[in-house]
Amino acid sequence: MAEVTTGNEIPPNVTIYINNLNEKIKLEELKKSLHAVFSQFGKILEVQAYKTLKHKGQAWVVFEGVSSATNALRQMQGFPFYDKPMRIQYAKTKSDVIAKGDGTFVPRERRKRHDDKAGKKKKEQHDANQAGMGLNPAYAGAYGAIPPLSQIPYPGGVKSMVPEAPAPPNNILFVQNLPHETTPMMLQMLFYQYPGFKEVRMVETKPGIAFVEYGDEMQSTAAMQALQGFKITQQNPMLITYAKK
Repeated sequence: MAEVTTGNEIPPNVTIYINNLNEKIKLEELKKSLHAVFSQFGKILEVQAYKTLKHKGQAWVVFEGVSSATNALRQMQGFPFYDKPMRIQYAKTKSDVIAKGDGTFVPRERRKRHDDKAGKKKKEQHDANQAGMGLNPAYAGAYGAIPPLSQIPYPGGVKSMVPEAPAPPNNILFVQNLPHETTPMMLQMLFYQYPGFKEVRMVETKPGIAFVEYGDEMQSTAAMQALQGFKITQQNPMLITYAKK
């Protein structure tokens, strides 16, 4: 996808362009974290990021609706994402997924046949290869062996973990029904938005759950109310309760 121009001349559209991203973060973790943070604004069709030098520190998030993109741009502008404030604007060009939907998509191979510059042809091919790579093998090593939530061996699956008698309000939240690819950093990005955040703790032997600590119970309650049911993926609405002490 091409770079965007600066200024206010770019009309609102469903794709936002983000730069000033932390270049040290692995590509797949970056894309999953972006999805986790931005899915609160609406359905996401695609998250694009590339390893190429020209595209480092940048990403594109494609929403289903313009209103979702607009809300995301306004509310997440300057958000500290992996310790760097995000710079967000509308993208200048359509993503492939949108172009396919409205009938204006031109296959990359056809575009390359009309490109006279060998350097640009090489770059586009490299980008296409990167986009089709899927999960980074090094990243998969950490998470690929974790079974789906439905196969996790504690009795009755996730639903049985909901305490029959809710714990009294306190400063620690118990978060359940997380997708197995969730990382502490993804959760930190979500819960950090609310005052009093201290830390996220995950249990390595029990994927799908986490504990989030705040300064006091009023702060934890505000975060619980804001993120209750938030979906990191479409299949996994978060279930948040107070932790038992």
